[in-house]
Amino acid sequence: MVDVAVRIIIYGKVHGVSFRVSAQTKALELCLTGWVRNLPSGTVEVHAEGSRDSLDKLFKWCQKGPPSAGVSRCDLDWVTPQRMDKFRIL
Repeated sequence: MVDVAVRIIIYGKVHGVSFRVSAQTKALELCLTGWVRNLPSGTVEVHAEGSRDSLDKLFKWCQKGPPSAGVSRCDLDWVTPQRMDKFRIL
C-alpha cells in the first residue's frame, strides 16, 4: 500500500543530462512508483509514491542528480497518491 506521494521540481542544468533516466533508475531502486518528465520551462518534474523513507532518499538524490547535471534548487510538495503501478518516463 502506498503511504505518501511527492511532487518535486528540479531546477538548473537538468535537460540533456540523462536526468529522467537516472531518476527512473533511482526510483525503481527505491521501490517507488510514479513518473518523471521534462517541462518546457527547462525544469524536471517528478511525481513519486511510496514510503516516506524512500521518498526522502529520492529527494536527496534529486538535489544532486546524475553526474552531468547541475542542480541549483529542488522544490518539494507532499501530494495525494495516485496509486500508480510503475515508474515511467513521460
